[in-house]
Amino acid sequence: MSRLLTISQAAEMLGVSIITLRRWEQSGKIQPTYTLGGHRRYLLSQLHPDFQAALPDNRKTIAYARVSSHDQKDDLERQKQVLELYCASKGWQYEIIADLGSGMNYHKKGLKRLLNQIIDGNIGRLVLTHKDRLLRFGAELVFSICEIKQVEIVIINQGEDTSFEEDLAKDMLEIITVLSARLYGSRSRKNQKLLENVKKAGEQKEVNLISG
Repeated sequence: MSRLLTISQAAEMLGVSIITLRRWEQSGKIQPTYTLGGHRRYLLSQLHPDFQAALPDNRKTIAYARVSSHDQKDDLERQKQVLELYCASKGWQYEIIADLGSGMNYHKKGLKRLLNQIIDGNIGRLVLTHKDRLLRFGAELVFSICEIKQVEIVIINQGEDTSFEEDLAKDMLEIITVLSARLYGSRSRKNQKLLENVKKAGEQKEVNLISG
């Protein structure tokens, strides 16, 4: 008897998101069985490496890479190499879009270009090394747009991003900087002192993460 997998196990095995698996079910590409409690289960025998079909209408595969700051350029190059090797191993024709900026910045050039192409219907597959490489908060909203536009989402590493803590510290410092600029304008010495202390603590945390 073939082993039954949960939806998260099946998604990890195929290298796609849970959203993509649900869309495949709606389109009839794959049909899970259901437990008495209504939970999806997938037959292991159905999930072979050649399962993913070619994209319709010659839509593009886009691999997206991002780091938060200039001192992480080496990490950006490593991300791009992982994406290139993965896409090449699948035989996909692909294009890489790379961004340098906070995961909470929605105005990055690469991200805006990516979203415009998704909305225009030019992209059929989006490949990421980790979910947080897209956005720190709001990635699920982009994934929902992808679902509407029938864009397959492939997340290579479903586990924790090794640069998560360092990136999060940088993102928090960016928030503090924006708040500082606004609250300094209020000329509240109490607010200024509070933000200075928080910023120092954030900078020390970032130093500890880098040195550790």
